[in-house]
Amino acid sequence: MRFLPLNSAQRQGLLGSAMLSLLILAIVGAYYLWGESYQARMLYAVFVNLLVVVGLQVFTGNANITSFSHAAFMGIAAYVAAICVTPIAMKAISLPDAPWGLNAFELSALSAALLALLITGLLGLATGLFMARLTGVGVTIVSIAILVIVHSIFLYRTDIFKGNQALFGIPKIFDLPQITALVIVAIFIARAFRESAVGLKLRASADDEVGARAMGVDVFKVRLIAWVVGTLFFATAGIAYAFYLGTISARPFYFNFVFLTVSMLILGGLRSVTGAVFGTLMISMGLELVRWLETGPVISGIKFPEVLGLSGLLLGVVIVAVMAFLPRGIMGNREIEDFVKRKR
Repeated sequence: MRFLPLNSAQRQGLLGSAMLSLLILAIVGAYYLWGESYQARMLYAVFVNLLVVVGLQVFTGNANITSFSHAAFMGIAAYVAAICVTPIAMKAISLPDAPWGLNAFELSALSAALLALLITGLLGLATGLFMARLTGVGVTIVSIAILVIVHSIFLYRTDIFKGNQALFGIPKIFDLPQITALVIVAIFIARAFRESAVGLKLRASADDEVGARAMGVDVFKVRLIAWVVGTLFFATAGIAYAFYLGTISARPFYFNFVFLTVSMLILGGLRSVTGAVFGTLMISMGLELVRWLETGPVISGIKFPEVLGLSGLLLGVVIVAVMAFLPRGIMGNREIEDFVKRKR
């Protein structure tokens, strides 16, 4: 079996992915060396967000089209995996009225995850068939509609999704090592997609759609591929979310989470996988600092007042400031390996 040689961009993509992976491993290593036990949950949440933001970069970043439906796909995968993996005895309590025999079977963790990926991928394909034909604000509006529709189903089909109540009894399957491995794999896949022929054509169509079509680019096809790949990233994040917490509800998969992850991508830079990683880490650290300030801490003997809602204000300020002063984000089109080349 012969393998095609990698071109220069693909080799640089592997280098950049390896450098970002070392950064992720360094963060995890620092936690194991100096972190407290409660910080594992925080770091896990950061990595779940990172999976989503990297998935956002695959479509939104390369196509330069804003979508807000990612929380819906994440929620679908989380619920599918959770319902399938939860023991029958526990579902008899948490889902006593579930239709179609959903509370009468139990799958292994691997089977539940694969089924969640399959269902979410098929839904991504079905929605992508018309999302890929839309442009500009049309994609944004329809993606919001998808988010609202899915969230409404979560709320009103209480016999399946429990609405605002929690679906509990999900066994804890993942921990920090598993989510770390998923993040590293996701980074390599996102960079490979960005430097692939499909990614190059997608970015070309984002810069000049008419010119790309004139050069023979099938814009519908490349957008559809990116859309489906992105939904699989969101599904992976949803599965990881459900397999760690042991309980899920519809509330996290809505606008607050959408704005959080979009802010991370905007800050880092839409067109860069490195930007997606940096933006996620920076806002995550910033939010932890803000949440600490919200509690009214004592600093140098001075008691500061409680300021609830400061984290939401921070996200709004980040979006406005970045769009006003850094419209391409911190990284722009650059990747982490570009700094190494510049030093050389």
